[in-house]
Amino acid sequence: MEDSQNYIDKKAKLAKILTIYGRNAVSEALDELSITPSKLHLSSSNKSAKVIDDMISICNKKDIEVAYHDKMTLSRISKNAKQDQGVALDIIMDNFVNEDEFIANNINYRLLVIDGVSNPQNLGMIIRSAAAGEIDAIIIPSKGTSSINSLVIKASVGTIFKMPIIISNNLSETLKKFKARGAVIYTLSLDAKESYKDISYTEKSIFVLGNETTGVSYQIQRLSDKSIIIPMNRGVESLNVAVTASLLAFI
Repeated sequence: MEDSQNYIDKKAKLAKILTIYGRNAVSEALDELSITPSKLHLSSSNKSAKVIDDMISICNKKDIEVAYHDKMTLSRISKNAKQDQGVALDIIMDNFVNEDEFIANNINYRLLVIDGVSNPQNLGMIIRSAAAGEIDAIIIPSKGTSSINSLVIKASVGTIFKMPIIISNNLSETLKKFKARGAVIYTLSLDAKESYKDISYTEKSIFVLGNETTGVSYQIQRLSDKSIIIPMNRGVESLNVAVTASLLAFI
């Protein structure tokens, strides 16, 4: 029984780990007081450099574990061999929320769902708008959408560490869970008849933001309860997905 509980605790802890890479990003994260680093990963092939020495010094002062790896192992950790520059950092994301816990602990909410947004800067700006507005959490799929990386963190201007984020391993199944408990899913469509301003939103509202080019995926569209539109003037066809997010965040 104890081993089973230890496994559950370890799995829950791993679910809150975010790995970033790149010397500038890692250096900035180690200097940021609001970030909780847990482990610094370095390539054993790194040449001597002041930036590396400074990272190690900070880790020693803060009692952060430092691990050395061969290039191949480090690339598996960073998931970006071309841009990791021999450095990766595990960060504890206390704002990563389990979807079942969120559903159990929240009666009313407004959520943003990311469905295929591929540009990391767009994702970062979406997170920033959500944090500033009336959004209670963001659902981000683990696959098919920009990963949460250094560019996302920079574009979010640090708000990524303040915004509750639900990482979904299966977006369709996650949304079905919310729907089963009374949530209403809204998707944006150019063919929709009702303006986003004219809707009486439910106490459990979920807004889905789709890919920059293709929009919301067909699978998620099938789960949608209502399509809404942002009316455009002067022949403008659509808005950047991050701008759309900011409008929805302040409804």
